[in-house]
Amino acid sequence: MATTDKTRTPLEIARSYFEAVADGDTEAMIAHWDPDGGGYIHGMVDVTVPDTYRGWFADLFKAFPDWRFEVLDIVADDERAAVRWRATGTFDGSVRFEGMEPNGARVESEGVDVLTIRDGKVVSIYAYTNAAEMARQLGALPPTGSAQEKAMLGALNLKARLTKRLRRH
Repeated sequence: MATTDKTRTPLEIARSYFEAVADGDTEAMIAHWDPDGGGYIHGMVDVTVPDTYRGWFADLFKAFPDWRFEVLDIVADDERAAVRWRATGTFDGSVRFEGMEPNGARVESEGVDVLTIRDGKVVSIYAYTNAAEMARQLGALPPTGSAQEKAMLGALNLKARLTKRLRRH
């Protein structure tokens, strides 16, 4: 007997949802969602289902055609699941990502998504990853400890000092 979404546990739904993510199947991902759901990838994007959700993830999979996604751990209770994951890919696809042109950069990222699941459907996902590190890997920020990073921090600190002086006068 096939189970319905309402009889599956949050653990089973989270596992199934992230199998769709690993397959790059946006339609299967959306099928897990409540129609009024929303996702929040902190530091990157907020998406609503299905409006901006479908487009953002479709572009992600097109921008990184060798995208590989794996679940490292899942912890769940009656209404929530926390999923620790790892993703890798090469930014050499056919579309821009976050406004950047594909440049062949290799990305490795880990994160945690916290899902709220009610009546067998995902209501919200709060995703946490190091967006600054991803930006470094894509070349949008300078490498840690590099001369470029030191120059950028120097300019930022100079601006802070000048702003303080201007406030005093």
